[in-house]
Amino acid sequence: MSKKAFVLVFFLCAPALFAVDLEPPSSAEVCGDCHRAIYDGWKRSAHANAMESRLFQDALKLAESDFGVQSRKVCLSCHSPIAVMTGDLKLIRKVSWEGVTCDYCHSIRDVTMTNGNPRAKVEFSLVKSGPSRDAVSTAHGTAYSAVHTSALACVTCHEYRNSLGFAVLTTYSEWKTSSYTGEGESCQSCHMYRVEGDVVDPRVKRGSRLTLNLHEIPGSHSLDQLNKAIKAQLSAVREGDQVRVTVMVSNRGAGHDVPTGSPLRQLILEVRADRYDGKHFRQERVFKRTVADQQGKVISREHMAFLRAARVVKDTRLAPNETRNETFTFPAPRGVQTQLEATLSYYYSPMASTAAEQQVKFLTLRRLVP
Repeated sequence: MSKKAFVLVFFLCAPALFAVDLEPPSSAEVCGDCHRAIYDGWKRSAHANAMESRLFQDALKLAESDFGVQSRKVCLSCHSPIAVMTGDLKLIRKVSWEGVTCDYCHSIRDVTMTNGNPRAKVEFSLVKSGPSRDAVSTAHGTAYSAVHTSALACVTCHEYRNSLGFAVLTTYSEWKTSSYTGEGESCQSCHMYRVEGDVVDPRVKRGSRLTLNLHEIPGSHSLDQLNKAIKAQLSAVREGDQVRVTVMVSNRGAGHDVPTGSPLRQLILEVRADRYDGKHFRQERVFKRTVADQQGKVISREHMAFLRAARVVKDTRLAPNETRNETFTFPAPRGVQTQLEATLSYYYSPMASTAAEQQVKFLTLRRLVP
């Protein structure tokens, strides 16, 4: 057989060679056999790591220890929704360890917003739903889904009230009341923006290079996303033997509050004044939502926030398009130069074992005051 003939036969037979018997819900690795670029992006996402994350595993163990096995279903509902829907709460199946995996999202048929928490109607079958109207597959059926073009695709895990009726996760509500909703900007606009790529791997199907949604789904762990969302400016004036520092902080790119999600997350603004006579000063502002249990005790552990939070004590987060001027005063005698430094950090969780896992610094501003 000539080389040209072999290549032709290969591509004609490729769907049969690479398509396997799909048994919904299928492992992401099965999907990735044909959708290689999409799978590689998803594999780097927080969705792919939602179940295996050590932070989540620690929180899950604490939740079970404090509240019993019934808490397991609450936690797994978002970190392994397939495990809950198939009754695999002991996580026996491989697909249950894949977090928010392909066959969960692409089996969503509808989302309802009544009777408490949002609920997804999920049908595991050989028909996969998505945002494309003209998708064609030789391995499974396809169906256009308006849900996948809207924030409803995300709401079931990013809006949550616990058994006490307290709104623990309010990201969807924050977006819903922002100007972004009226401007037609949804979750996907920022977190699944369009990129060029192969919908189907070229070895399976040629000519499939189109624009597709980025399945890496960057969020608060992405320096690019943080710098797109938060802007800041530093100014300073000398007032006698003091220097007054103003840091203007703006939420210019996030369609929700910053920080959003878990009440334990924080945006930390640290300002340092390092004088050339060897004296050093530090102040900070923390943007966060502080929550408490029914007895009024402030909650400082992740699983407690989800299962026992009952009210908001204080909320200093930045709303969408909000700008805030934070002022600080430091002693600075005339004739002594002072180096000012303002740093913004995103703080994730007190349960992280290392500083790198606990928070990330993403913006630094400096100014020298003579």
